[in-house]
Amino acid sequence: MLRALVYFVQLALVIAVAVWLAERPGEVAVEWLGYRLEAPVGLLLAAVLLVAAATALGYRAWRFVRRSPRQIARARADSRRRRGYRALTQGMVAVAAGDADEARRQSGRAEVLLNEPPLTLLLAAQTAQLNGDEAAARKYFAAMLERPETSFLGLRGLLTQALRGGDDAEALRLADRAHRERPKAAWAATTLLDLQLRAGDWSGAEGTLRQAARLKAVAPASAQRRRAVLLTERARAAAAAGPGAGADAAVRLAREAVKLAPGLVPARALLAGLFARTGKARAASKLIELGWAAAPHPALAVAYAELHPDETPLARARRFERLFALNPRHRESHLAVAEAALDAGLWGNARSHFEAAMSAARPSARVCRLMARLEEAAPGDPAAVRRWLIEASQADPDPAWICDKCGTPAAEWRALCGHCGAFDGLDWRSPAQAAVPTLGGPTAAAPAALLTVGEASPGGASVDAARRVT
Repeated sequence: MLRALVYFVQLALVIAVAVWLAERPGEVAVEWLGYRLEAPVGLLLAAVLLVAAATALGYRAWRFVRRSPRQIARARADSRRRRGYRALTQGMVAVAAGDADEARRQSGRAEVLLNEPPLTLLLAAQTAQLNGDEAAARKYFAAMLERPETSFLGLRGLLTQALRGGDDAEALRLADRAHRERPKAAWAATTLLDLQLRAGDWSGAEGTLRQAARLKAVAPASAQRRRAVLLTERARAAAAAGPGAGADAAVRLAREAVKLAPGLVPARALLAGLFARTGKARAASKLIELGWAAAPHPALAVAYAELHPDETPLARARRFERLFALNPRHRESHLAVAEAALDAGLWGNARSHFEAAMSAARPSARVCRLMARLEEAAPGDPAAVRRWLIEASQADPDPAWICDKCGTPAAEWRALCGHCGAFDGLDWRSPAQAAVPTLGGPTAAAPAALLTVGEASPGGASVDAARRVT
């Protein structure tokens, strides 16, 4: 609408000028070099307009001729760039599809067509990795480090190579650099955290864990649990440094670990031991009793027994009665008080608790061995010792610290699995027991060995010998 209005206004002006000239006729005379030129005003104006139009067209033609080489070169460059980007895209698709030949072909085309190495270096590196040429891929990733716009991509590529090759030291260095360059990158924080945990850098891992939690790369509950495990290992290291400031730091760290994860038995047992070592037996006893009331565990029973190393077995058995009363329905409570009674020579009390523990669940190898000790120490049937030792060879294995990643048992709890290096992978549970078929039946081999041991000992089987066999 506006353009039509402008057009009509311009047309009206032209008509007005034409009418004005028609109403005012006249002639124009020009003398130059002895010549005299006379022409009407309208004709002269038309000639001037014609010359101006011809001049404008000539100027435009001159500019076109002058700029044509540049425009042709620009058009060719645009076409080349479009074909290069198409090759780059098709190369990325080929890498994702695992087509090494197509990826190599498109990578070569993109490198020839595009004069932009940052765009082609990544495709070339991924193509080299797809072809199994790690040395070439490393060269491309290293070249990417020299350019600010691709430095982070190069770091990630080299880090992936280091992790794949098992070079944890190099991977840790690269992950730390990547995290410093991009502190808000979640993958850099979690990768650095995993490598620090694997290396046992507890202090560094704790700081990285805080940053990963702020980035929401680690769930809050998981971050709290991990920090408790880290603090436990730091407390253990501080306690090993000896008395003084190390002991105070160990208590502070272990106390924080228990606060963060009350169910972390190793942290509670460690803190109780530190309390007992500094003369705070009452605080240690209360700490263990709180944990026992929530979830009894053999490690807590051991720590409870070590609170008073000089007490008599009878006094210890009476003290364990108080621990038993905190959780009387749990199987581990019966076993703890029964073992204390056994050490004190209270045969009847020990037998009643062992029977209560066996009524709740099938007896494990540990219970069977304790019953063999009881039968050997208490006056009774000597053949019962041999029967319990045979039962121990066939019983379910006792719970232990088992890695939930690789299934390897550990003699004691540690933050890292000694076999696969998994962090916080040790779980207290019974290991899987594989049934091994034999020619004489599934239980024929083990009892024969135990019977030989039992017959070699006058008056019944020796518990110590049976322990060596089992």
